Amino acid sequence: METQVRTPQMVFMQPQRLVVPLFQRPYVWNQETQWEPLWEDVQRVAERVLAHPTDKHQPHFLGAVVLQQLPNQAGLMQQRTIIDGQQRLTTLQLLLDALSAELTVAQALPSAARIEPLVTNAEPFCAKPEDRFKVWPTNRDRPAFNEVMGATPPVDHQQLKFRNERMTQAHCFFCEQSRAWLNEKGAEMVQARAAAIERSVRELIQLVVIDLAADENAQEIFETLNARGAQLTAADLIKNLIFQRLLETGADVEDAYQKYWREFETGFWEVEISVGRFRYPRSSVFLNHWLIAQTGEEVVAREVFDRFKRFVDHDAGLPMEDLLKQIHAAAGVYRNFIEAASREGGSIDQLGLFGYRTSVLESEVIKPLVLALLDPQSPAVPTSQLNKAWDVIESWMVRRALVRATAKGYNQLIAELVGQLRGWDRTTVGDKIQSFLAGQTAESRYWPDDAELEQEITDLPAYRRLRRGRLRMVLEAIEDHLRGWRDGRQGLGGERVARGKLAIEHVMPRKWQQHWPIHGSDEQERDRLIHTLGNLTLLTGKLNSTVSNGPWRGTNGKRAGLEAHDVLLLNRTLLKEAEWNDASISRRSQELASILAEIWAVPPNHRSGFAATRRRRPGRKVELTDLINAGLLQPGMSLIPKRKKFSHRVATLLADGRVEVDGEAFANAREAATAIYGKKTGGWWFFLTDPASGRTLRAVRRDYIEAMAVDSDDDEQGDEDDDDET
Repeated sequence: METQVRTPQMVFMQPQRLVVPLFQRPYVWNQETQWEPLWEDVQRVAERVLAHPTDKHQPHFLGAVVLQQLPNQAGLMQQRTIIDGQQRLTTLQLLLDALSAELTVAQALPSAARIEPLVTNAEPFCAKPEDRFKVWPTNRDRPAFNEVMGATPPVDHQQLKFRNERMTQAHCFFCEQSRAWLNEKGAEMVQARAAAIERSVRELIQLVVIDLAADENAQEIFETLNARGAQLTAADLIKNLIFQRLLETGADVEDAYQKYWREFETGFWEVEISVGRFRYPRSSVFLNHWLIAQTGEEVVAREVFDRFKRFVDHDAGLPMEDLLKQIHAAAGVYRNFIEAASREGGSIDQLGLFGYRTSVLESEVIKPLVLALLDPQSPAVPTSQLNKAWDVIESWMVRRALVRATAKGYNQLIAELVGQLRGWDRTTVGDKIQSFLAGQTAESRYWPDDAELEQEITDLPAYRRLRRGRLRMVLEAIEDHLRGWRDGRQGLGGERVARGKLAIEHVMPRKWQQHWPIHGSDEQERDRLIHTLGNLTLLTGKLNSTVSNGPWRGTNGKRAGLEAHDVLLLNRTLLKEAEWNDASISRRSQELASILAEIWAVPPNHRSGFAATRRRRPGRKVELTDLINAGLLQPGMSLIPKRKKFSHRVATLLADGRVEVDGEAFANAREAATAIYGKKTGGWWFFLTDPASGRTLRAVRRDYIEAMAVDSDDDEQGDEDDDDET
């Protein structure tokens, strides 16, 4: 057995076939969980190479793979079986081929030529057609792999026969990202960028390759590698470094621990926080954010300890004890910000409200900037400028969320903004941040203007396309605005609406057919309208369940219920409507869109120019394979029908996302649920993953959508699952 750290250049250069055994699961990696993070890492490395081409650069570690040699006759091409790591190796091949295709289209032919031998074997080594590619996937994936890898550039993925397969979608994703990155700075920079990214994918990605001889026990090695032990966190490693250094200087280590570090080992700091698709202790997340605030550099989670060590040795210029004191002081700022944002009722200052609202969006991303603005070691920012900074950042983030602009690249932008802040006069930072954000023109950075915001909000089926927490926060902000909380002024009533407590209610219910006749035949348009902002409001949970599916008028109608029991100004405006119909919904959507433009204002005469030109992100379906891939569901687990009369018809989740019922495998949960129910129904609500808690597949799916920020088109409903969200 040989174990070596190798680059794609070293792994793939020689003529060979790396074969995925037929018994292994099919290709399941997806955009949110694997493709995007991999591309972001490649892009990050390429940016560093581009900026400092002669420097030594930190590689991206992709993980370990296990290969086993196969006996072969002398003179024939070497073959190995992929024991572990087929998803990594297959994805690397798709990335390399997609990049090669885009480099060819961009006429960066030398760069493309250097990648080509990493994907295909030279013709003299190919005794049969399947010898062409370096990696040979399992039989289910071969047709799609062959088609997309063999397509001639420029690849039109939508015209391919297997365009809906994961392999094709991955190749398409990497083509789109490569094309955008190569052309980001204009035609004159394409060749330089091509050379940087080609070098990055060939030489600056690393894998640990465990190469087994033909007679070694592959299963034993596989089981050993997949045994899970406790791993040290970034906070653990940094703690060890700090106190080892203090010990070397003769400092009172016990006293320093008690005063400045002990708090990090309490419950607040040890709770795990979701950062993208991973969870880390809050102490490690804080240290990551603190480093960004100190350096103005993007620091990803796996680089925290290495960057901290370099910061200590080369950048800080302080004794370790002084640095520990600074970390402790910054931790106090960080904790106060989080705790202020978590207050659900009563009074809250502007910083706390900013924290609450951004926590519903991308809170973790913004915290390095908060640390930089509130840095106890720097001159204090005047209150007026600090409040302006919170307003500006919140407007930028909320508007981008409402028009569903991408959040990818926020880490890089915030790090850049922190770097700029370090050179600005702190008495004008609010103005500077406003100018910085207003001047962004890239699609991943721009500040949406009023025209785009109002156009998007008026037409958007918000209930389906915005995450529930965001939608609730928007409705809360409208209620506060109606109560007089505007432009820094306190509302005359003196009380803001409770945060995160009220239920989102459809005024015209989703089951509108019984009490809400339609004039005309456009039911599809009504089904869209009922999910727009104009048809949504907030109610207490009890009132929500009482009036949920009732008519508008009558003693038991929604209007009477609101009039008798509700106190929100958001709903008082509804009571002015004698009838509630499609025209009422459209009119109210426009009114609320105008209010949102006032709440989250932009600079006077700000025009971003994206209203008519920005390409909308296509929504996509979230499938069971996505949830399996993310570790939220496990192959072989039981799915129990929610209705008691069917609870004995237990289904089994298969590794490829199919659902087996009574020995028959169905393509998805919907088909399995329909087979059990006897008529067409939804699968997400129908099955429970945990009968004790009543947790449905739909709840698991929603957790995935929330964590991965998926723009999901489908919002499957079932007969029993039509209540509005709390």
